[in-house]
Amino acid sequence: MLSQAEFEAILADPSKRIAGDIVWEPDPDHPPAQEFRVRVRSDSGWPLIVQGWRNPVLGKLSYALIYDSAARIVGLDLGYPWHKNSGGEILPGTHKHRWDEALEDADAYTPFDITAGSAQPVEAWRQFCAETRIIHSGAMAEPQN
Repeated sequence: MLSQAEFEAILADPSKRIAGDIVWEPDPDHPPAQEFRVRVRSDSGWPLIVQGWRNPVLGKLSYALIYDSAARIVGLDLGYPWHKNSGGEILPGTHKHRWDEALEDADAYTPFDITAGSAQPVEAWRQFCAETRIIHSGAMAEPQN
């Protein structure tokens, strides 16, 4: 699928960019949730998209960098009560996923660089973009509640 070296190269690539505004749309399968999917362009031509998902009733917000429409290689989950890692460790609350060649995206860790909460989707987006080295030339609309 994706080697660890390829993942590290994708994450380090400073040419990743999204041009244009991002607008949240209703998730038809999970009302009142909202979502977006946008293509990430890069000089290297990586097949990347970013997906956002938010459920204001449950207080959950997620952003994911997805490789080849199949593998989440970086994920940020806010407002989730917990995550269980493959070894049984339980992480309470906000957590991140990073690609691992052996475990794929199964395990997570508690981040110390994310200060936004699930009710701050635009600030969380800025922090997600900073970590993943994505330049977003546009605005993200505040989702409707």
